[in-house]
Amino acid sequence: MILGGVAQLLIVLLAGLVSGALNSVGGGGSFVAFPVLVAAGLAPVTANAATTVALLPGGLASLWVYRRELQPLAGTSTRTLTATSVVGGGLGAVLLLSLPSDSFDAVVPWLLACATLILAFGRRVAAALKTGALNQPTILGGQFVLALYGGYFGGAVGLMMVAFWSIGLGLDPARGNPPRVAQLAAIYFTATVIFLLASDVADRPTTLAALIAGAVAGGFSGATVARRLSPSVLRALVLTLAIAMTVVYFVKASR
Repeated sequence: MILGGVAQLLIVLLAGLVSGALNSVGGGGSFVAFPVLVAAGLAPVTANAATTVALLPGGLASLWVYRRELQPLAGTSTRTLTATSVVGGGLGAVLLLSLPSDSFDAVVPWLLACATLILAFGRRVAAALKTGALNQPTILGGQFVLALYGGYFGGAVGLMMVAFWSIGLGLDPARGNPPRVAQLAAIYFTATVIFLLASDVADRPTTLAALIAGAVAGGFSGATVARRLSPSVLRALVLTLAIAMTVVYFVKASR
């Protein structure tokens, strides 16, 4: 059923608020915004692009809150990591506009399942295997793949990123939240530029504006709350989100 009128804008605004808050805390915001935009009448590819465009300002709002807590990942330059995210995000956006999404959507549940398992057991596995010390080329290669996925679809890419850093660098998910927000913003930046220039994402300006407004408010308020949570609480919240998103996508894929 297609939403309409003022009710549609209010629901889109609320979806943006929840999405921005989720992304600032642990990820998964696109799982809220995307289906609401589809219900509002946007084509799936356009809805996906609009979600990315809207979550960029929300991510920047979260990044402002975290600005004093940003620190380089172990052995990896922040500038190099960010450049990798920018390039990967742009290429992913090009793929979204050029290729059908059906084949990639089929593997999304499995990607989420892997990310959830790594989040749940990554530190134990890292300790058992004495990992957490991958070299810089491997980290950058993994980051590029994640950024490519983030620009193309992006569902739970933040969760996957923290999972990868957890197993590859031994980084605690709670400490990984500020750099996660920064790298998400980098991925969304180039993808947003490409979507605005090459897609029809701006054809529904009122809907897009409502989603952006909600995402900015949610991104700022969510980050403000998240930075006050204890590491154990934040870790549990991130893992809960990962499990929920994995279940949602397996259910969706089975239909």
